[in-house]
Amino acid sequence: QPVPAENREGLEFVYERAALPIAADESCITAADVPRIADRCDIANLKLMKCGSLREAKRLIHTARAHGLQVMCGCMSESNASIAAACHLAPLLDYADLDGSLLLDDDPYNGVSLPGGRIDLEALERAGTGAVLE
Repeated sequence: QPVPAENREGLEFVYERAALPIAADESCITAADVPRIADRCDIANLKLMKCGSLREAKRLIHTARAHGLQVMCGCMSESNASIAAACHLAPLLDYADLDGSLLLDDDPYNGVSLPGGRIDLEALERAGTGAVLE
C-alpha cells in the first residue's frame, strides 16, 4: 500500500494518478473495510493472519468482487500451517503471495506443495489444509 492505512485521501490521490494498479493492504483487514477502499484502489490485499479466519477471508473476497476489485492474498513471516490454509483460497484469487514461510529459519510444518512457485492443491494426500507438524 503506497500510503499509511489511515490516509484515505492519500490513497485516493495516488490511485487517481497512478499508471500501475494500486493495492490496499494495511487499510483492508476485514470485509467491512472493503467499501471504504473500493473507490481508491484496484486490488484488495488480504492476509489470513490479519482477517482472522478462512470464513472472513472468503467474505472479504466476495465483498471485494462485488465492488469490482481484484483480490490478492499475501502473508507475513508465518509457518506453513497458516500458509497451507491460505493456499486453499487460491482458486478465488487473482494474485497469491504466500512465501512467508520461506523467511523462517526453522518451520516445524510441512504444507502445500509449491513446485516452481505454483500452488499445487491436487498433490495433497492428507485431509484438512494439508499442513502437518514434522
